[in-house]
Amino acid sequence: MSIFVVDDHPLMREAVVMLIRRINSKANIVELDRVAAVSGAIQTHGIPELICLDLKLPDTHGVSGVRELKHQYPDVPLVVLSASPSGDFEDLSIEAGADAYIPKSAGATEISNSLRVFLVDDPDAEPGAAPEKLSKRQKQLLVMLDKGLSNRDIAEELQISEHTVKVHLWRLFRRLNVKSRSQASHLARTQGLL
Repeated sequence: MSIFVVDDHPLMREAVVMLIRRINSKANIVELDRVAAVSGAIQTHGIPELICLDLKLPDTHGVSGVRELKHQYPDVPLVVLSASPSGDFEDLSIEAGADAYIPKSAGATEISNSLRVFLVDDPDAEPGAAPEKLSKRQKQLLVMLDKGLSNRDIAEELQISEHTVKVHLWRLFRRLNVKSRSQASHLARTQGLL
């Protein structure tokens, strides 16, 4: 597994790398300090399986780095790790194509839990379950989505953070090949997944 960590602050970049290594010690982690370095890193290391991106870099402004990377590599999951409060840039990042937004102020445990969803094949999969089957957590999410629960309500009911809910939803949408909550609910109802 190849992971690109793009952050121009060396100490923060090293902290993210350390968290990733705790989750997946065998991952090939490439540290970069600007978006422009990504294409060269891809030539050397291949397409990554995850990009962790800071919003404030020397060659980007706001969510421009997210847009650029998702345009060039639409199938690569992209997680924004930003010092900006989630209220300021979370929605903009997701609209620009980010798969998750994690504020750096969230703390190591919450950041690790959010990243784990992207770094572990399927943390909720039941042992021996067929790949086309949904995990217990994914079934729970579908029921909650069908009830119209918000991310906050889901987080409270499952006793996890809202960021973790968003990451779980990203994984569920990807597995179902849908783009929205309503599409997921519709598919679940029509395919008998509820």
